[in-house]
Amino acid sequence: MTQLQRLAVSPNQIEANRIQLTDRQQHYLGRVLRLQAGDRFIAMDGTGHWWLAALRKDSEADLLESIAAQTELPIAVTLLIALPKTGMDDIVRQTTELGVSQIVPVLSARSLLNPSPQKLDRWQRIAQEAAEQSERQIVPAILPPHRWKEALQQWQGAGCYLCEARGDRLHLLSCLQRELSNHASTLSALTLAIGPEGGWTETEVQEAIEAGYQPVSLGARILRAVTAPIVALALVGAVAEANELAKTGQP
Repeated sequence: MTQLQRLAVSPNQIEANRIQLTDRQQHYLGRVLRLQAGDRFIAMDGTGHWWLAALRKDSEADLLESIAAQTELPIAVTLLIALPKTGMDDIVRQTTELGVSQIVPVLSARSLLNPSPQKLDRWQRIAQEAAEQSERQIVPAILPPHRWKEALQQWQGAGCYLCEARGDRLHLLSCLQRELSNHASTLSALTLAIGPEGGWTETEVQEAIEAGYQPVSLGARILRAVTAPIVALALVGAVAEANELAKTGQP
């Protein structure tokens, strides 16, 4: 069924094995994809459930059968991202493709933006589209902006990593291999904090350390604020999924 189009729907659109399609979804299925009554697609509710669905003549679709799938990372990843000057659309899209669970825009000392509700709505739509394209089971949530101290109060302790551009820090890859490859580890979620252009201030770094964050490096090169979260998520995905394969004895 990989050739079928994915469509993310809200759980409240589903009632009695039928989907009530929005005007936007009807336009997409009928005008953009040119599906007709009886044509099939895959519906996903953004919380982990997939169904084979068939379009009806009206503004509805029938749920034909549930589909078992596992496309999510074996560990939930929260991304605290200090808002960059540009490129947030790409960060949302590409980290969604890589498996992020939720994205928290952070207003740090060097952040220049304070996004409007319209921006947050746009980022959520981008996450939904990226989840459909990459065959995710969930649609990552884009949370409202948090100030740095507020974010640290909510996401702190074990499994929290602060990515820094400079300084003699352990590489994130080494930390992940040590943590996730430990069969005794019960870590089911981790948090990545990525700074803005110019990096975190010394005060912010110290506040993170006091909240239990491990400062880490992403390598010897200085990465753009848009590139760093992609690298960090790719490392998490590679280590976490390789570890899961090793547990099952697969190469």
